[in-house]
Amino acid sequence: MRFARGVAGLAVMLLPGPAHAVDRTQLMNRCWPAALLTGPPEEKKITKGVHTFDAPLPAMTLAPFAPIAKEWRGAIRRVKLPPGKKLVALTFDMCETPGQVTGYDAALVDYLRANGVKATFFSGGKWMRSHSERTQQLMADPLFEMANHAEAHRNLRLLSGNALIEEIDGPQRSYEVQRAALGARSCAKGDASVASIPPRMGLFRFPFGACNQASLDAVNDAGLLAIQWDLSTGDPVPAQSAQAIADAMLRAKPGAIIIGHSNGRGFNTADALAIAIPQMKAKGYEFVTVSELLAQGTPEISATCYDTRPGDTDKYDTFFKPRPNKIEHKPAEKTHEPVDPAR
Repeated sequence: MRFARGVAGLAVMLLPGPAHAVDRTQLMNRCWPAALLTGPPEEKKITKGVHTFDAPLPAMTLAPFAPIAKEWRGAIRRVKLPPGKKLVALTFDMCETPGQVTGYDAALVDYLRANGVKATFFSGGKWMRSHSERTQQLMADPLFEMANHAEAHRNLRLLSGNALIEEIDGPQRSYEVQRAALGARSCAKGDASVASIPPRMGLFRFPFGACNQASLDAVNDAGLLAIQWDLSTGDPVPAQSAQAIADAMLRAKPGAIIIGHSNGRGFNTADALAIAIPQMKAKGYEFVTVSELLAQGTPEISATCYDTRPGDTDKYDTFFKPRPNKIEHKPAEKTHEPVDPAR
């Protein structure tokens, strides 16, 4: 597969050639029996007052990368596909702010695995540290793709200098450390399929869906494509029923990037998947990772970040009050997904 517009080098970076197609199922089964891959509903629980994982990993040499080419810079919202292709990308955010440990939606992941549905998980660096075993399971699964969702879900529009770079690089360090830890497990020794796990993440999603030109440039300069969405499920709202989430998913058009949550903030998302996915498959839709979607068409890129219309994420700037050497966060319940009944 190759990218449109002749950006073949970028395709190689995101989709590492033949290795991408390697089946890692045997690796997964060896390292985690089925009983360990699934989990209880209680694992979705969000625990506050926990600072164990707040400190980012120390600086380290990261896997090599190149800045994003000019024609791919900006916020990618969806992908224009050739006629007849009915592909969509499911994406799930797994964010975590300082002083809390968010959850893991095992039921959601179980459903995707049981039905062979591909997805991309945008994970924070802190989340990967507090969920190291789950992180390794997701990166080992050939159905899934891991992507960067900032270090601790700070608003990058309000950051600059080292604070901005830390939000971008922190998850890259967490990912590479977990990938190395997976490769060092006795169950993975001698398994060539470990090499098919990408050495670095190539996609980034802004917390709150909010960015400015400086943060967009910083992300692209770090060799990361900025991935937004064109269809939000609204799943962080407790009142958003499984049927409402499913109805939102069913509005998807070919090339859509759909956003949900799998960190305990998607209250009815797992049940919604069981409603929407069979119907979407019946209509001929195929589920792919974001990188695979990009490889099949031309991205539709915006110069700014927004949820449904330009400027609608500006309000999230008031969630933060920068102070000298400190950033104060509003309660963790606040997310970039719809919390306003009017949206």
